[in-house]
This record gives sequence, structure tokens and C-alpha cells, in this order.
Amino acid sequence: MKFLGALLVVSSALCFGTAQAATLQQAAPDFNLSNAQGEQVSLADFRGKFVVLEWTNHLCPFVVKHYDSGNMQAQQKQATDDGVIWLSIISSAPGKQGHVSAKQARELTSSRGAVPSHVLFDGDGEVGRAYGAKTTPHMYLIDPQGTLLYMGGIDSIPSADQADLKKATQYLPVALRQAKAGEPVAPAQTRPYGCSVKY
Repeated sequence: MKFLGALLVVSSALCFGTAQAATLQQAAPDFNLSNAQGEQVSLADFRGKFVVLEWTNHLCPFVVKHYDSGNMQAQQKQATDDGVIWLSIISSAPGKQGHVSAKQARELTSSRGAVPSHVLFDGDGEVGRAYGAKTTPHMYLIDPQGTLLYMGGIDSIPSADQADLKKATQYLPVALRQAKAGEPVAPAQTRPYGCSVKY
């Protein structure tokens, strides 16, 4: 009976593709995904640059908070103007909340004034599970050597209220400043908040 239980656990892990999520201070899992222009994009393409991963779902109220306020766009612009690659990843499965076509993704990017380097589609959830992405938003920072430096929330106040933005610590700009200065990223991990990723 114990053997059967163990077998079921292993089988479940295999069904989800990756049993262990990304780990801080270890190589970030590589991936290859289609972008909103129909091109293939891999993490390895950006070796030598800092990379931000942003898990997103445009219908999630917590994501809406950061886009309607302009907070996400401001962070994207600040980062990309400084040479950082910003990848917005949609792991919503077909038929689930937040799943969009490439055309819809392009329209959303334009209408919201968003400026990610790429919008990527992870409809089977393989990349999201490899990174342990739990919420939208869920943020990650990878250094030019491909090492995962930060994972967690976008800021320090877990709410959908735009008024809280002024009081919150925005973790990504802090992590980027520290990393670019050659300092340890602190905090390196925080609790993500938002809607569950719709795998």
C-alpha cells in the first residue's frame, strides 16, 4: 500500500512535467515560447542581460490594479530603458480566464500602453510550473549569467486597491538596483499575491 501511494505521488509529478520549481541562486529553467508576433523566444536568447519574468492575466483584479494605475507600465519602461529584458508570460490554459489570442495580446499591449520586450504564451503551463508561478502577478529576476535572483510579489501590500501603491515597496526596482550595483538582492524571495494562475 505504501508503495502504491508513493507511485501515485511520482505519477502526479510526472503528469505536471516538472516536480521541482525554480530555485534561488540556481540557473533559471530555460524555455522556448511563442510571442505575440508568432516568433519563438527562449530565455537563452538573452544571456548577458538582466531578465524580468511577469506572470500576467489581464482579467485578474490584482493585475488590473497595476495596469490601470500605470504602475506596471512604469516599471516595464524603467527596466527596458535600462537594457533589461521584460517578458510578460500568460499561462492561462485555453478556455480559462486570461487566455488570449496573439491578436488580443497585441491589442492589450497597445491599449494599455504596456512596453514589455515580449508577451509570451505558455498555454500548457509547462513554464509556469517549472518556475512555480502561483499568482498573477508573480515576478522573477534573472541575472546576465542566467541565475535566478528574485522571486515573489510585485510589491509589499497584497491588495487590489490602487491607493495602496503609494505606501508599498515595489520589489522589482529595488532588486534591479541592488543587482546592477553588485549587491545581494534583499529580500530575494517574498510571498506573491494575486489571482491563481489559471493552469
